[in-house]
Amino acid sequence: MENKKSFYENIIVVVLGAILCNFLWGSATPAIKTGYKLFNIASSDTASVVLFAGVRFFIAGFMVVIAGSFIQKSVLIPKSFNSVKKVIILGLFQTVLQYFFFYGGLTRTPGVKSSIILATNVFASLLIASLVFKQEKLTVSKIIGCVIGFFGVVLVNVFGNELDYKITFGGEGFIFLSSVCYGISGSLVKRFSKEENTVMLSGCQFIFGGTIMIIAGLILGGKFSGFTLKTISLLAYLCFISAFAYTLWGLLLSHNDVSRVVIFGFSNPIFGVVLSSIFLNEKSQTGLITIISLILVCIGIFIVNKPKKTSL
Repeated sequence: MENKKSFYENIIVVVLGAILCNFLWGSATPAIKTGYKLFNIASSDTASVVLFAGVRFFIAGFMVVIAGSFIQKSVLIPKSFNSVKKVIILGLFQTVLQYFFFYGGLTRTPGVKSSIILATNVFASLLIASLVFKQEKLTVSKIIGCVIGFFGVVLVNVFGNELDYKITFGGEGFIFLSSVCYGISGSLVKRFSKEENTVMLSGCQFIFGGTIMIIAGLILGGKFSGFTLKTISLLAYLCFISAFAYTLWGLLLSHNDVSRVVIFGFSNPIFGVVLSSIFLNEKSQTGLITIISLILVCIGIFIVNKPKKTSL
């Protein structure tokens, strides 16, 4: 008797779910920049940026746990020491280290270069899942699809911009390490979800990671002010993005090959470019170049999700 595929393995669910996640993450770019202005946070003030992110993730974690507990009619908390250990490990990679390196590198790296380097998280996820965790086979089609999608991201970011090739460990190096942490966390979600509730893992790791970031931000002297209905609404939206998108992403990862899901990550920086252009009036390539880039990303996604036969 054939095993019936789960809801999250349906190709339509994978496509629409992954695109929705990346659209929401793309919308976070203009929302975060707007938040910095409204809360009087300088983008170069790393301590306040970390504190702001920590508050966002901490609240998002409780949103996930409360909503998940209500929907599943069961309190979603770690049930054993082993479960707590998994939450801590996942929280360190998915929230604490990923965003420590991301925010630390972002203050020292131009936006164009950051977007290109961050797009390597798809490669990092594929290689880590295949070579380190042995969760899937590294195939020729997966590599080709990733290269084509990556070129689409490079095209939309570089065309018409001046790109310097200076590289520093505290700048570009940190951004790359953020991508590596992203790749590791994706494989950890897939592994831990075999024994733990995916929604519980998502919510509790946010609470743990957010707590660590709040403490670090306060110790380093971080602060932000300006609480109004407008700023609270914006913070609530950012919390919703983290809570909903990461939980859905985790569910997709737990039921599919990592590469089948993370390939959609190439659409994230393109959504960020387009939405930043709309809401922040930032000059960007929202015409033919963006269309060509999206086509390349779609081709890469199609190749990765197409049945493969040849493996390395």
